[in-house]
Amino acid sequence: MTHLRSKRLPASGPGAGRTLATVFGLVAALGLGAIGEANAASPAAPAAAATETPAPRWSDQAHGFASLAGGTTGGAGGKVVTVTDQASLARYAAAPEPYVIRVRGTITAQPFGAKIDVASDKTIIGVGTSGELVQGEFHLAPGTHNVIIRNMTIRDSAVAGNWDCKDTDFDGIQMDTVHHVWVDHNRFSNICDGQLDVRKDSEYVTVSYNRFENNNKTFGLGWTSNLKTQITIDHNWFAHTKQRNPSIDNAAYAHLYNNYLTAQVDPGDPVWTYGNWSRGRTKMVIENSYYRDVQHPYQADATAELVQRGSILRNTTGRHEEWGAAFEPRDFYDYRLDPAAAVPALVTRFSGPQERIGVVLNVPAAYPTVQAAVDAVPEGNDGTVTIAVAPGTYREKVFIPAKKPNIVLKGTGRDRADTLIVFDTPAEYGGSTGSATVRIAANDVTARNLTFSNDFDEAAHELKGEQALAMKTTGDRIVFENVGFLGNQDTLMTDSPKLTTLSRVYLRDCYIEGDVDFIYGRASTVIEHSLIRALNRGSTTNNGWITAASTWTGNPYGFLITRSKIVSDAPDGSFHLGRPWHPGGEPAAVAQVLIRDTLLPAAIKATPWTDMSGFSWKDARLAEYRNYGPGAAITADRPQMSDEAARSHTVSDYLKGTDGWAPHIRR
Repeated sequence: MTHLRSKRLPASGPGAGRTLATVFGLVAALGLGAIGEANAASPAAPAAAATETPAPRWSDQAHGFASLAGGTTGGAGGKVVTVTDQASLARYAAAPEPYVIRVRGTITAQPFGAKIDVASDKTIIGVGTSGELVQGEFHLAPGTHNVIIRNMTIRDSAVAGNWDCKDTDFDGIQMDTVHHVWVDHNRFSNICDGQLDVRKDSEYVTVSYNRFENNNKTFGLGWTSNLKTQITIDHNWFAHTKQRNPSIDNAAYAHLYNNYLTAQVDPGDPVWTYGNWSRGRTKMVIENSYYRDVQHPYQADATAELVQRGSILRNTTGRHEEWGAAFEPRDFYDYRLDPAAAVPALVTRFSGPQERIGVVLNVPAAYPTVQAAVDAVPEGNDGTVTIAVAPGTYREKVFIPAKKPNIVLKGTGRDRADTLIVFDTPAEYGGSTGSATVRIAANDVTARNLTFSNDFDEAAHELKGEQALAMKTTGDRIVFENVGFLGNQDTLMTDSPKLTTLSRVYLRDCYIEGDVDFIYGRASTVIEHSLIRALNRGSTTNNGWITAASTWTGNPYGFLITRSKIVSDAPDGSFHLGRPWHPGGEPAAVAQVLIRDTLLPAAIKATPWTDMSGFSWKDARLAEYRNYGPGAAITADRPQMSDEAARSHTVSDYLKGTDGWAPHIRR
């Protein structure tokens, strides 16, 4: 855009003090902007810090024993790949470098019972509920460490007529002398031998939210007389599983809580139908589990120790044994203990593969910069990848290219101000696009709970090009929720790849500040329930323009600002609502802007729209509807949309396009 001097007053003058505290204090005072949840949990702390808040149910980070002694991060820091066939799965799983391996669809192993060798530093995660390994085994050889297997279905390696499977050893997951493994939200069904075997002194293992079903020998642990294994087993569902639910032999510490065991009664073979067994010299603690229709729900060898507290038993018979002191789990880690009565509902709902579980790339824990995490996302990405950015200031430029769709960029602090991505390039160096701190060229990108800033100090420089973008988008179906945009001239550009291409952008609960044309571009853009701050440049007559739309004449929907607040400390009557931008003199770029149901400050001019570069504002599509506040008025120079027209200029109309996109509808 044509440069126009847009100097703020120096720090000693009126309008100074552009600090995040001031900005977000204003947001809070006006009651706008949702505070984001800190959904990304911190790694579990050692025993000395066992009062930390336990991980949420949907955390991507391991809990329990797998979180100790350095933690279990799987393929974090590595590339993300998607596999749909056995050869690709086997190649990436066995690779020496870290990988996050997304499994899409059913992979049927050949030959029957084939092993997929899993090397260290791997995450294997099913896409939605589609990822399946059929008639095969994930195998972790001795020395393997730092492995996560999540959200998979592993099934159907059973051999017809061979119920005991003594001569096949086809397991679902088998690990020998490994450490730091997290097995989470999987479904195991109809496996020939053990559905999950944790063997030979494996250490720091957590098994959570899995479904074990339709099996004989389900989940075994041990195979040595040593006392090395530490294992956490929580929120798992054992149904129609005959024995080893689990059987734990000579484990140093076994913590079982909030598990649901049901439908294990076998009148034809009551001796070998059982639930939890503390064997050898195992120290086992069972808490708040639920047993229904189970024979021998929990039992212990005379040499073992078993503490049970808080569990509920319904229609159980046989051995109910507990003796010894075992150990106190909270001496090692904190955890959320759900009431036993709630366990059946919780476990049946949340165990097994879940649509909501996806790939999360943590910055800076696994990737040092936001751009490094973006670089790890594969081109053509067809599933949601979340980049979770911890609180802090990230002085970098970020580019999400068109070939990397389906990214969620999420700050994990309590407030959007906690996570700041900032740079200081003006248009003088690289043009307007090159100045942008963040550029999003991909479709289907969402940003939540963070702030984008271009902190170029225009008051300290005299340049021809002082435009300095915090954000530029050209992709379609872009969402910003609880996001801040800080800048001066050209803060936020929502654009499209070319004039006649439709791109749509939705902003909700956001904060946008600037002075000259600071919301501009040709994308169909909705700003709803947000706060817009028009900065004071120190003029008594002209402090700038809020919008500069360049909507294609064939697109009826440009910018919609609705149910929002515009605030300013600029003098009364010194700020414009906008002007029509015709980039390069393009006559087919005819601005469309509607500001409706929005608070306007006294700083808004009585004639709020102006011409630009020889194009009259009266030839553009600029209107207001039912605005209020000291800056709202109805005059000959302030076109008002009719009630009839307003009915077809709603949030839905601006966003739906031809595919019915509706990000504003909360599900």
